[in-house]
Amino acid sequence: MTVQTQTLRTVAGIVNSVETLEGAGFLVRRPFPKSSFSYFDPFLLLDELGPVNLKPGQAKGAPDHPHRGFETVTYLLDGRLEHKDSEGHTGVLNPGDVQWMTAGAGVVHSEMPESEFTRTGGRLHGIQLWVNLPQRDKMMAPRYQEIAAERIPVAQTADGSVKVRALAGEALGAKAVIETRTPIIYLHFTLQPGASVVQRVPPAYNAFAYVLDGSGLFGSEEETGNDGQMVIFASDGDEVVITNPATAREPLDFLLLAGVPLNEPVVRYGPFVMNDAAEIEQAIADYQQGKMGRIYA
Repeated sequence: MTVQTQTLRTVAGIVNSVETLEGAGFLVRRPFPKSSFSYFDPFLLLDELGPVNLKPGQAKGAPDHPHRGFETVTYLLDGRLEHKDSEGHTGVLNPGDVQWMTAGAGVVHSEMPESEFTRTGGRLHGIQLWVNLPQRDKMMAPRYQEIAAERIPVAQTADGSVKVRALAGEALGAKAVIETRTPIIYLHFTLQPGASVVQRVPPAYNAFAYVLDGSGLFGSEEETGNDGQMVIFASDGDEVVITNPATAREPLDFLLLAGVPLNEPVVRYGPFVMNDAAEIEQAIADYQQGKMGRIYA
């Protein structure tokens, strides 16, 4: 009888975020894409908005803009955002909510601070992830999955030292309700000082962690990852281990993301991500000719 043993992944590298302006001029921290690191298959972009405390009237958003060929995942931690699209879809994201938008063949979309939040100001913090679509799905009909905070599965260890919110995939017995076109893990962990978690990640998945707050030890060799850094795991095992040292003065808050690589050509131009240059040209023409629609007030 053969006994299969599980192995811990090592750390392949650590990527620092850069600060850049997006939308109407709001600041984000971005580990990728940037000049030295453009793509982590199947993920196209990760932006952290804030955390920032805004004065009344200070909030800015992303006015009308198109998407084609991928999915945008908005995970709001603090604040309130209002979104609209060219198919007449509207809604408000509150703290803890997730919007998984599959742009597919094309949609014009806006994400703006909710009007009352803009009037009063407050703390704003959120994550946007772009997930590439496989070639077979790039021209599918747009769709949304909007999951309110209370519907996001949450689990924790018996002593409460490890807590997880499962946006995609499964951890500590909590299984996500979101359906993904590509197999994906998207987990939000909080580890108290002295806590450690071992999470299964299938060997075929590319995996990384992004540190939202605190400082932790990542991988079998316990590499240090700090606030705003992306920790890339090597594909040399089927589990990842993360620890918040017992000497830490604060919880370690991080995202663990993993996905099956598509291994397909990627050609991107701003909000369009396709497989070849001709498809990009067609996307630009379709948008300019109004074929992706427009947002009506």
